Amino acid sequence: MSDLLKIKVSLADRVYPLTIRRDEEENIRKAAKSIEAILHRYEDGFAVRDKQDLLAMCALQLASRLEKIQVDQLVNGDEVGLQIDKLSEKIKQAIG
Repeated sequence: MSDLLKIKVSLADRVYPLTIRRDEEENIRKAAKSIEAILHRYEDGFAVRDKQDLLAMCALQLASRLEKIQVDQLVNGDEVGLQIDKLSEKIKQAIG
C-alpha cells in the first residue's frame, strides 16, 4: 500500500491537485478550510475583486500568526533554559 495519496483542494475558486502523504491529509484539508474561511471574511469585509489580493492578505495573516508562535516558543525556550541553569546551580551547591 502506497503511503502517498492524491487529493484535490479548492482555494480561491481554483482546484489544486496534490500528492501528499496519507498522514498529512487531515492537516492539509483543515488548512485549506481555514484559508477559505479567511478569504471569505476578507471578501465580505473589503471591496476587493481580485482573488490575488485576497490570497496575499490571507498569506500575510497566516505568516504573521506563525511568526508570533515562533517568537513565543523562542521566549518560552529561553525561559526554560534559564530555569534549567538555576536548577543546575542548585544541584551543584547541594552536591558540593
